[in-house]
Amino acid sequence: MKAKQDINREYKERIKPAGVFQVKNTVNGKVLLGSSLNLEGPLNGHKFMLTIGSHRNEALQKEWKDDGQDKFVFEILEVVKVTDDENFNVKDELALLEEIWIEKLQPFGERGYNKDSKIRQA
Repeated sequence: MKAKQDINREYKERIKPAGVFQVKNTVNGKVLLGSSLNLEGPLNGHKFMLTIGSHRNEALQKEWKDDGQDKFVFEILEVVKVTDDENFNVKDELALLEEIWIEKLQPFGERGYNKDSKIRQA
């Protein structure tokens, strides 16, 4: 049996998935596109803020309230593929994925909740 400190150390050392995610309204197809160097945090954060009614994106919060939380899906769209290449940089790879998904989804105006192309979160 592992000691608690070993379990904690392993948890902190494990590689956290970086990538691009979306919060999608299935009623109108609008999306909030986001990215993070640790995908686990922001998805939970968005869901929590919407659930308690204090999300910073007013349009998203209003539609969450009007359409109902069962009409929204939280999805990881793509995870950065980590390589052994000595020149590999997870932040650069994530920036490239951000550009690709912004271009693909155009999550602005009628198509989404994003206000600009800065989608990276903590």
